[in-house]
Amino acid sequence: MEVKRDYYLSELISREKNGLIKIITGLRRAGKTYLLFNLFYKYLINKGVKKDHIIDIALDDRTYKELRNPDNMLKYIKDKIVDDNLYYILIDEVQLMDEFEDVLNSLMHIRNADIYVTGSNSRFLSTDVITEFRGRGDEVHVFPLSFREYYSVYDGSVYQAWDDYYNYGGMPFILSCNTKKRKEDYLKSLFESVYISDILERHKKIKNKDELDELLDILSSSIGSFTNPTKLSNTFKSKKNKILSDKTISKYIEYFQDSFLINKARRYDIKGKNYINSPYKYYFEDIGLRNARLNFRQNEENHIMENIIYNELRIRGYNVDIGIVTNNEKNKNGNTIRKNYEVNFVVTQGDNKYYIQLALNLDTEQKSLQEKKSLININDSFKKIIIVKDDIKPRKDDNGITIMGIFSFLLDDNSLDY
Repeated sequence: MEVKRDYYLSELISREKNGLIKIITGLRRAGKTYLLFNLFYKYLINKGVKKDHIIDIALDDRTYKELRNPDNMLKYIKDKIVDDNLYYILIDEVQLMDEFEDVLNSLMHIRNADIYVTGSNSRFLSTDVITEFRGRGDEVHVFPLSFREYYSVYDGSVYQAWDDYYNYGGMPFILSCNTKKRKEDYLKSLFESVYISDILERHKKIKNKDELDELLDILSSSIGSFTNPTKLSNTFKSKKNKILSDKTISKYIEYFQDSFLINKARRYDIKGKNYINSPYKYYFEDIGLRNARLNFRQNEENHIMENIIYNELRIRGYNVDIGIVTNNEKNKNGNTIRKNYEVNFVVTQGDNKYYIQLALNLDTEQKSLQEKKSLININDSFKKIIIVKDDIKPRKDDNGITIMGIFSFLLDDNSLDY
């Protein structure tokens, strides 16, 4: 089955012949190789590029073992370039080649070459690779399947698709697993055989794998909740009866972020127009992986929905923060107090800004007022949206707040502009 990953394909197409190395990053098994060697390759063929002008090399294929030597690689590619027409160089798992940074820099000197690479081991999962090519590299970050992509090839109703996605996430191989057990086993094995192994390989100073695992489990349990290294250190002390310094925890979290397993969302003071340094919220790049860490036991609907919507907004290219609105109010004694209200997401892209609140439902007047309170307290003209689990079409209330169902939001790329 072929999932059309049109957004990422268009991102690659828009970068053609821009003079930079196109570096495709993302969580391992999220579909980087498929994007480059299937979808982009087909695009090149369909637009008339001759096959002998596409130099595609999969370094994890033993056929190309000799090309893991940097000098052999350069000679191989240069021997393939026999005229002045443009050549497309596609290299998969480039980190398997020794001195790959030096090789890529050398390839940039070939005037009629357009270069695309992927990598997925512990080095290439790191943001370090982007630093290596600052000013010469152009990153395309590939996420696991969005719900829209997942549903586009799903054999079943939208409700069945949501139930599967909600539990097992969007790693492409999940679509090939025909039982719950296969899905669960696959996701659990990814952690041990791929992600954790990569982190331990890259950071050889880590002496206690159990601490790393336990921190990941705690972060899995706390999606949608504010935390920071100090709080997490206290959690280790109270629940695990272990001492783990906030400095060590900060390093471990950084390793998870560099591996694209988790992402950090900061708090933003909407009225004060400034960031609040701590605490933060952490979200998993794939909700199925998060659920696998907890053996699919801790399935709080509101937090999982929050994580999925956060990912969807980032897939669409938005910057996403957690909003805080401070308001002066009278308490029951008539005294003025300052009260903080949370806006789930403050979403920006260029001059566009949206305030988004999430709710499982608005089935009572009290619940509706509670969810709208923070949005009503924002006194600017940017769009305010509430996303609910109920399957309802977008509509506006008397306060100008747009209310839409989760499927209306997830299945339409332009849903924020209703």
